[in-house]
Amino acid sequence: MAFIDTGQFKRLANHHIGDCVALSAQAGWNQTIEDWLLFLRHGTILGLPGSNGITVATGAVLPYSDRFAWISMVLVTASRRRERIGTSILDACCAEVARLGLVSVLDATPAGERIYRPLGFEGMFNLLRWQGVTETRCNPTFGIRAMAAADIASVAASDAAAFGANRKFLVESLFRRLPQLALVSDDNSGFVLARPGRIATQIGPIVAANENAAVALLDAALSGIGGPVFLDVVDGRDFLMRRLRQSGFTVQRPFLRMSSSRRFAFGDATRLFVVAGPEFG
Repeated sequence: MAFIDTGQFKRLANHHIGDCVALSAQAGWNQTIEDWLLFLRHGTILGLPGSNGITVATGAVLPYSDRFAWISMVLVTASRRRERIGTSILDACCAEVARLGLVSVLDATPAGERIYRPLGFEGMFNLLRWQGVTETRCNPTFGIRAMAAADIASVAASDAAAFGANRKFLVESLFRRLPQLALVSDDNSGFVLARPGRIATQIGPIVAANENAAVALLDAALSGIGGPVFLDVVDGRDFLMRRLRQSGFTVQRPFLRMSSSRRFAFGDATRLFVVAGPEFG
């Protein structure tokens, strides 16, 4: 039984964003203020205020269309982590998703998986987070071009088919934040997006018709980055992972995509090679 009554969690607003950013930075996570603002604008952030009014725990719910909602950013300040607050705030997030009439979905670390399974979550597919450091090369890649604003609608439709729900707002945000790393295949067989992070550039999603197209998009994106890079790769993308190893990347940690009611992906996972990250799915 959790020690914290879920009724103590409050819906956070813009003036709480500083607390949220501080919590994710304390945990060593990669999110920026722009990531947190997406949850406020398009979803809900639940928070637990401490005795001094500073937020000591968070959980975010981001509804996607009318199918499912993404749960993420379950964070507890270091001094309160033995009070089972994380389980309580997860319960509150699940209750919010149920209130919306949607299915809960999330990306779990191995430690999180042990918490989520007893709550009814089941695995859908595995992910591996890869990390590396790159040097900017700006090499042109045959068949790949810069994404334009006019491409947003078609990219969002391709993303929705692979992911399982429309999230045009996320495509627009990623395009705006790092337009130089927003790339599409000339033949419309795929795209790659990325975003700046607190400690590394996060590549993803990469959606493509096949793994060769996905690797071409990855190569084009990597050539435009100088510095640390994270990307979360769908398990089984062997050609893409070999290319990452050749580029000096290593595996940081696994994730398991989990759902509260189903064992298979909502979209066409065969076209999904790199996800947008555990924050957004």
